[in-house]
Amino acid sequence: MRETFCPDYRNLVNAAFNRSAQRLPLYEHNVSFKKIGEVMGKDLETLFQGDDRDVEEFFAVYSEFFRRYGYDVVTFEACIGQIFPGGGALGDSRVDPVIKTREDFERYPWEELEERYFEKNSRYFRALRSQMPEGMKAVGGVGNGIFECVQELTGFQGLCYIGADDEELYADLFRKVGELHQSIWKRFMREFGDIYCVLRFGDDLGYKSNSLLSTDDIRMHIFPWYKKTVDLVHSYGKPFLLHSCGNIFHLMEDLITDVGIDAKHSNEDQIAPFPEWVRRYGDRIGNFGGFDVDKVCFAGKEELREYIRDVLSCCEGHGGIAAGTGNSIPDYVPTENYLDMIEIVREYRGE
Repeated sequence: MRETFCPDYRNLVNAAFNRSAQRLPLYEHNVSFKKIGEVMGKDLETLFQGDDRDVEEFFAVYSEFFRRYGYDVVTFEACIGQIFPGGGALGDSRVDPVIKTREDFERYPWEELEERYFEKNSRYFRALRSQMPEGMKAVGGVGNGIFECVQELTGFQGLCYIGADDEELYADLFRKVGELHQSIWKRFMREFGDIYCVLRFGDDLGYKSNSLLSTDDIRMHIFPWYKKTVDLVHSYGKPFLLHSCGNIFHLMEDLITDVGIDAKHSNEDQIAPFPEWVRRYGDRIGNFGGFDVDKVCFAGKEELREYIRDVLSCCEGHGGIAAGTGNSIPDYVPTENYLDMIEIVREYRGE
């Protein structure tokens, strides 16, 4: 812990715009509330679900964690999928999908969802604004991309069945979710965009060897909606960061040239080490991430130090970089290992 640390959110903005920052910024897509609470000695999970005073305390502690441990920004998003009635089929085969047929689609309460999102989440964004440490802004915004939102309602397997059995319904699902996505993002930027310096959503398009949908389907049904959000964020003069897991090298040209993303996050060594992403795209977009979560979980401190320094040295001089795990810090990452990773990056940048 270094009490003299002075955060400056512009470091992450520069990295996202693919400019070398004055200080290599630390970045995580998410850090679990339980993990931060363990470090800070607070039950953040309970505070987050409490009344408005509890939520203010939550963000005071949560934001202070990022400042205290050398981050220039506070990472926070509120996911659309959490407000879907009957949702939850994304990644959980035990959930019976709420939309399987045209009749399910037609009776779904689409018109209520924008208001549901802000009824649930506005108090969190307001508290984040009020508790933001000096020199910091947030990274994140409206969580879940188009593909993830559709899967919340259909599940992946169910979506594939719909695509095979009813092409019109398949297209309508992406269209309706895209329209909802846009309405929420537009209101979010009007009401809360000032809190954020870099905007993002996560939409895991791939797995270890390919994308989950065909390239044609992604280009037709998903990327046009991405572009609308990216253009909206750009209209506010801010960069857009895409988080997407998986092997999506065959989609990157579309994402850079047609969609217009400014930066990309997520990597795992089994697909390609982070320096490979930087080698391919470092002259065109910012690259966020770096360290495989498995390595952070299982390596001893000296092995982790050698690994991190090797990754970062390979990326020097290749555009905007932000350093952290290639995914996120869930509950199962050992706290000591996570803090070791932070310490090693801060040592690397001379602190």
